[in-house]
Amino acid sequence: MASDDHYLAVDIGGTKLAAAIVTGSGQVVRQREVPTPSSEPEHLVTRALTELVADVCATTPPAGIGVASAGPIDTARGTISPVNIPAWREFPVVDAIAEAVGGPPPRLIHDSTAAALGEHWRGAGAGSSALLGIVVSTGIGGGLVLDGRPVSGAAGNAGFIGHITADPVGEHCACGRTGCIETGASGPAMLRWARANGWTGHSTPELAAAAATGDATAVAAFRRGAEFLAGGIITSAILLDLDRVVIAGGVSAAGEVLLGPLRAAVIRDDSADIRELRIVRAELGRHSGLIGAARHAMTP
Repeated sequence: MASDDHYLAVDIGGTKLAAAIVTGSGQVVRQREVPTPSSEPEHLVTRALTELVADVCATTPPAGIGVASAGPIDTARGTISPVNIPAWREFPVVDAIAEAVGGPPPRLIHDSTAAALGEHWRGAGAGSSALLGIVVSTGIGGGLVLDGRPVSGAAGNAGFIGHITADPVGEHCACGRTGCIETGASGPAMLRWARANGWTGHSTPELAAAAATGDATAVAAFRRGAEFLAGGIITSAILLDLDRVVIAGGVSAAGEVLLGPLRAAVIRDDSADIRELRIVRAELGRHSGLIGAARHAMTP
């Protein structure tokens, strides 16, 4: 890998399809994104993706191609079945991008793992030997980077912390389980709880702003979300001997409104290993998944 090599990075989500050229040193030099036509038939969603990637690398043949996608994914088969893109079920994304672009075979990675890898390489996770990245947004995603390498698992979906059980008698989750972390810590979950308890705002950013000014219900909603997250972090830290947790996603914009009570909830655990764990906010923003996908394309 040379610093002047260029890599095609693709980030597939239910809201947007993004593609970029990323240098071997991690600089994003050309990026485009389009809304995901997730309610359209398969051929239209596929066309949106292939036209996007062909345009981005039209003048820059890539030295490698990394594809990050919402899950479930299957890295062995090169297919994806994103929950929020109904038209794609076992969609052969690796083959589709290879046909559109040519060049080296694309390498597939879960989008949450890509975000964690990007932060480890060029963001808030730099220097960590055992990193858990958590994406707190409409749902809760997660990815692991251990000893500098992403952990994919059997099919590519390792680290999906949002569906660890936090409350065995809690709410029914969309995944079919009960009391998942996502049912208490996602943006919509915190908003739903606050409104059920008398708060009258309409969005998670409004809820964060209200918590920052001391609104009791908004503060309680974030503390409750932090408690849900903390249980999964403690379990993961004990199992994997983590030294850092990086919080990304739209809800991470709340900053200390979320991170303060989260750190407090985690350090209540009396384990010496847990007390040494650092919990920080991601630094790369919307680029973390793209930079992580590019990094994945660079590594053998």
